[in-house]
Amino acid sequence: MVERRKQIHLGAHFPGVNNTTVWSDPASKSQIEFDSFVHLAKTAERGLFDFFFLAEGLRLREHRGRIHDLDVVGRPDTLIVLNALAAVTTHLGLAGTINTTFNEPFELAKQFATLDHLSNGRAAWNMVTSSDAFTGENFRRGGYLDRKDRYVRAREIIDVARKLWDSWGEDDLVVDRENGIFGRTDAVGRVRHSAEQFDIDAAFTVPRSPQGHPVLLQAGDSDEGREFGAAKADAIFTVHGTLAAGQAFYTDVKGRLAKYGRAHDDLKVLPAATFVLGDTDAEAHERGDVIRHQQVGPQTAISFLEQVWGRDLSSYDPDGPLPSEDPADDVNITRGRVRHGDPVQVAREWRERAVAKNLSIRELIIEVTTRQQFVGTPAQVAAEIDSYVQNDACDGFILVPHITPAGLDEFVDKVVPLLQERGSFRTEYTGTSLREHLGLAHPHDTDEREGVRAS
Repeated sequence: MVERRKQIHLGAHFPGVNNTTVWSDPASKSQIEFDSFVHLAKTAERGLFDFFFLAEGLRLREHRGRIHDLDVVGRPDTLIVLNALAAVTTHLGLAGTINTTFNEPFELAKQFATLDHLSNGRAAWNMVTSSDAFTGENFRRGGYLDRKDRYVRAREIIDVARKLWDSWGEDDLVVDRENGIFGRTDAVGRVRHSAEQFDIDAAFTVPRSPQGHPVLLQAGDSDEGREFGAAKADAIFTVHGTLAAGQAFYTDVKGRLAKYGRAHDDLKVLPAATFVLGDTDAEAHERGDVIRHQQVGPQTAISFLEQVWGRDLSSYDPDGPLPSEDPADDVNITRGRVRHGDPVQVAREWRERAVAKNLSIRELIIEVTTRQQFVGTPAQVAAEIDSYVQNDACDGFILVPHITPAGLDEFVDKVVPLLQERGSFRTEYTGTSLREHLGLAHPHDTDEREGVRAS
């Protein structure tokens, strides 16, 4: 009997504005023109990827009062782009990051149900939270939400959205053309919800969509984030740098599922990863080093260090040693960026690493900001990706190319065929919905999903 290998799931992240993008490279094109989104999406679909993944930007980041260099290209609206891509793709899932802190459940439920209809069952929602008052300044309530409450609101917003999606049955839409009747049956219920975050009495406006619920993704590595993902998500978008770290995370989050009445395969673990290919291993690593230095230029290195030190470090040489003094109290020197924990502790750890490895400021920042990456020949990269999945470090990866929009082309042309030869990746789409691609049950198909809806 031929052993069936665990199947690899792949998502394609449109790089947009993040520390992976090399927007200054001559090969990099527009981050906002529709042709760029179409190119990456169609490349991912040609490569039989599970989904296209688009981040959200609610505010341009600022550093010392100026727009951060990684945000200079702007951030188009996620849902508008995904709805447009539904018309130029046929099988590729369409996943968007939309914040649960600054949006309302009825509106979000309607938007994602609409995307699921327009795409014939390919919608996914990456649920993220925020306690950032700087971002909140763009919204009526501002950044009022305490950090400890962000997942309280997120859990409740998902509960309400699910009630709305479930309020229509499959036969609740009445269409009688002969008598000119179009509407809902009396069986369609109202959604009444009154709790800490929301007080809602609503009749949902969108019939049940092909997937019932869009696929729900969640990004977060904290203990609270892992628990939220185990309770609510269909997939977790995470980061880890080694096989052992991935296996530890995988075991931890999968082990939390049973308490919510969920099975091992009800949640997919999909870390973000970059890749660099070469004809030889040496060529790939040389190319990878050039790319990392493009991603972390001298100015970016100093700006990143200032986030931790909380002071103006523009007089420091990026190719010189780290500051000897401890960080200051100005944690707002960069606004809209992820914090790095206790600045004094981080500075101490970074100094120890820099001394031990004789690293300059720029070299250190390159090292501490490098995410999971696969560097080597196509055969080496295919083997390493396969190893992570077969050894339960993850269920696949969300790949983040460094060039927009053609950065994924080389992977699809050279690595995907090798994964297929290994028997670890599909050779054709066998379903039409994203749930089918990911091997997830339809939320209304079996009684086994009752535990999820009740959680």
